[in-house]
Amino acid sequence: MEILVCVKRVPDTAENEIEVAGDGSDIERDDLVYSVNEWDNYAVEEAIQIVDKVGGSVTVVSVGDEDTEEVVRREMAMGADKGILLSDDAFEGSDGKGIATLLKAAVDKGNYDLILTGALADDGAGQVGGMLAAMLDVPYASVVNLIEPLDDTKLKVGREIEGGNQEMNEIDLPCVLSIQTGINEPRYVGIRGIRKVASVEIPVWGAADLGLAADSVGAAGARVKRLDYFMPELGEGAEILQGSMEEVAEKLIELLKAKGGIK
Repeated sequence: MEILVCVKRVPDTAENEIEVAGDGSDIERDDLVYSVNEWDNYAVEEAIQIVDKVGGSVTVVSVGDEDTEEVVRREMAMGADKGILLSDDAFEGSDGKGIATLLKAAVDKGNYDLILTGALADDGAGQVGGMLAAMLDVPYASVVNLIEPLDDTKLKVGREIEGGNQEMNEIDLPCVLSIQTGINEPRYVGIRGIRKVASVEIPVWGAADLGLAADSVGAAGARVKRLDYFMPELGEGAEILQGSMEEVAEKLIELLKAKGGIK
């Protein structure tokens, strides 16, 4: 099975204190530590495990600048067979549809049975996987937390749905799946693996390589534009009710009546 996994380089929230830039145009990025998006890391691990069972290869692809190559190599050190970097000044400022357009062009240059994305990335929109599937005109499932290959044409997939319930489906290949965290336990990437892929050539594809007009993606092609970043104002502190359970319940009822919550 030929699998393509879409990965993204994002600020590592465990290593950074995120601050908004003074002009509100972005977050402060100068001293940030970056890593692979957590959901994408689970997607790569799942792809590797599938290939270990049924054979094939795993390719990782990412959109970004030259620093993004580090993330591609990291996932190759984890066990992916190949990496692709989509990089061009024209890609800067792409919205979700623009990113999906770039990934669709990369998919068209290969022959993939399965495309995996993370369920979410750093902006939390969760839209690229669905857009990519629509552009490719293939089946799509989101928040997937179980994958079982059935044969060369179908997968069994489990989805996390409301109320902690599990939904099971069969889905035809080729398809796009957005992977939820917890589907597996991503393996540790050691120094030996990093050294092994350090000199591997990673193709870099720009707009011309992908057959895309420069103004169809990036800021020029974006239909959604970010207007502002800001920190929400802090409200007043919570009131802590003291006393026995009966006293607290009585005070709570009085407060709800006073605020119009109950009559």
